[in-house]
Order: sequence, then C-alpha cells, then structure tokens
Amino acid sequence: MNNNSYRPRIIDSAVEQHLRAFGAICIEGPKWCGKTWTAQKHSQSTFLVGNPAGNFQNRQLAQIDPSLVLQGEQPRLIDEWQEVPSLWDAVRFTVDQSTSKGQFILTGSASPVHKGVMHTGTGRIARLRMMPMSLFESGDSSGEVSLKDLCTGILKPTMTKEVSLQSLASFILKGGWPGNLGLSTEDAVKIPAQYLNNMVAEDVSKVDGKEHDETKLQLLLRSLARNESTTATRTRLRSDMQGVEQSTIDEDTITDYLNIFSRLFIIENQKPFATAIRSSLRIKQAEKHHFVDPSFASSLLGITNEGYLINDLQTFGFLFEALCERDLRIYAQSFGANLLHYQDYNNDEIDAVVESANGSWSAFEIKLGANQIDEAAAKLLSINQKFERPATTLCVICGLSNAAYRRPDGVFVVPITALKP
Repeated sequence: MNNNSYRPRIIDSAVEQHLRAFGAICIEGPKWCGKTWTAQKHSQSTFLVGNPAGNFQNRQLAQIDPSLVLQGEQPRLIDEWQEVPSLWDAVRFTVDQSTSKGQFILTGSASPVHKGVMHTGTGRIARLRMMPMSLFESGDSSGEVSLKDLCTGILKPTMTKEVSLQSLASFILKGGWPGNLGLSTEDAVKIPAQYLNNMVAEDVSKVDGKEHDETKLQLLLRSLARNESTTATRTRLRSDMQGVEQSTIDEDTITDYLNIFSRLFIIENQKPFATAIRSSLRIKQAEKHHFVDPSFASSLLGITNEGYLINDLQTFGFLFEALCERDLRIYAQSFGANLLHYQDYNNDEIDAVVESANGSWSAFEIKLGANQIDEAAAKLLSINQKFERPATTLCVICGLSNAAYRRPDGVFVVPITALKP
C-alpha cells in the first residue's frame, strides 16, 4: 500500500505496542472499517486469503498447507484468516517455535465457530478490536478536548466551531466507514444498506454453517434499530417482530441471532456499570443496545437524508446518543478504559460511564441541543450523590454547542465535535 495515502487511526499505537509484546496480533472488527489498511500499514508482507485470483487459489493453498502461507517478511499480514480457521493454529504453532515478537498480524471480520481450532492462542496472539472511524479519525472533530484528560478533571476552556443540525445528521447517516470519506450523504447511505443486505444473505450462514430465516433476521435487525440506545429486553424485541410477522418466534432463536450479529461485529452493546451505593437498590443488569455504527440503525429505519432526522428530533436524539457512544468507546479503549452505562430500579440513568483501569469513573449525559444542558447537568449532580465512590468527572456531551467549558457547578460541557482520545 501507499503509506502516504494512509489515514491514521487511533488503534495504530495499540497495534505497535502489542507487536512489541506478542508474537502475533489479531485485529477484529466489522467489514469495511479499515482493518486491512491498518494491518498493511504495520506489516512487511501480505497474504490475502479472500483474493479471488486463480479461482481463489490463496484460500486453496491455505487449506492444503497453512505453513506455506506464513512464509514471508515479518510482520506478515494474514487477511481474513477466519476463511480458513486452521490458520489460527498454524500461526500459534509458529509463534511457539520462536521467541521473536511481532511475527504476524491476523485480521478477521467474523468470529467463527472454533471447530478445528485447537488452541485459543492465549499469551501468543493478542486480540485488538477495531471500530468504524470516530469523528476525530474522519476529520469531523477538531480534537481540542482530550477524553483521557477530561476523565482526570482536566479541561482548558475553549471556543469550538459552530456545528449545524444538518452536519450532525450527516455524520450519523454516513457513519464511520472509510469508503464514505468525501462522498455526499445521498451516495454514502448506500454503503450501510448494502452491507446489511449482504450480511443477511451471505455472511450469517458462514458463522455457524446453518441456514437461517432471512425474514426473521431482517425483522430482528429492524427491531434493534427501533430500540437503538435503549435497554429493551428480548421480550420487547420478540414483541416487535411478532407485530410484523404473525409467526412463532421464541426468545432462544432471538438469542442465537444476537450472538451471530455479535460474532459478525454488527452489534456492540454497552454493558452496565455498578459500584457501591448507599441505598439497597439493585442494579439492572441490562445491556444498552447499539449497532457498531449508527448508520446501520438509520438505514434500517429508512432514513435516507438529513431532513428525515431533523423532522423527528426524538429519533435524532437516540441516534445522536449512539454516535457519541461509538466515539466514546473508541476513545476510551485507546487508554485502557471501558464504556458502560448506569440504570437502577428507581429509573435513574447515566447515558455513558467511562471506567478507567484504576477503578475511577466519569459520568456523561448526551444531549443534542444546548437548551438541554442545564437539565442534564442537574441530573448528573443529583445521581452522583447516590454513590459512595462518586464520579471523578461529570460531563455533558452535546451537539449544538460552540464551546468546551466548566460550569460553576463543576459539570463540564463538551461538544462531540471537539473530542479526541
């Protein structure tokens, strides 16, 4: 590849670090998010398992003798290794024979059933999760505010650029797909729509080798889109599906389908946060539903231009929350933190919680409009009093604000278009 055309990704530093520490790494994530480009940036030779040249000669070679595939200058990239699962063991075995670090980079857009894979690779092969591009990576965030600094209470007040509702809607519809850079929104919305259609028609059956009801898969995807950024139960998802298709759909089938979507990196749910609180309230152990990119939800809801969202601010709000939480996850992962959410049986909620490796945590409310900041700040201050170990930082992430600052009550306000890792 031409390194001069490579657009830097946040995961780059993690790739370099893990290549120094492990014999091999595996970069996993959805198709079209840039895994191969990033892996080629850090490799010295490449083997593309899915290359159709010579009647898919590469795949046949990998199946006949995986060890031949591994011969080449290191780090050697093995792209889409899951097409021939035995390659995992071949890499693991080769790494075992040498103390050298950074020998191989594997990439994969699905987690296959590990039939025939003898060893997990623990201690030999490090797994790195890659997401679509954040606003900072695509150049749509100025990066004037660091999330890492913010989580330690550091923020230099600054004026930021004005952002319109139309721009925010466009960010959601286009998504974080590198192939959409430079495209109009009208053209860019074709990519997530085609992605999902191909996934249902072709990729699902490859995960477990079984045939699945495409109609039910599509219904579940649409139900997930309607419940984006919520903690809807499987019962709720099932009810949605049966409301459209008058047939029997059991919750076990829904669970199986959700597992498939997860293994295809289509969904990326937000796990619940819990810490000691003064009351005896139990924490709702429910995950918040998210697609890996908000463009999937908007496509499934039939939203094809910015006007649709602007005329439905409630839906806009849910999808804007999904956009922000996608970026917060990417930024948090870069410094070893996790993105969670909080919800208790009193229906008190925190949209996003960033929990650092040292156990400290920060609370974030996400609001589209600047007129919602006061309410969000008051909510954060109130709920923070519940915790015996309060949040280090309280912050409102917003869309329509032209400044990053700290309010007199101590709550930070930061536009999503000013945030970086």
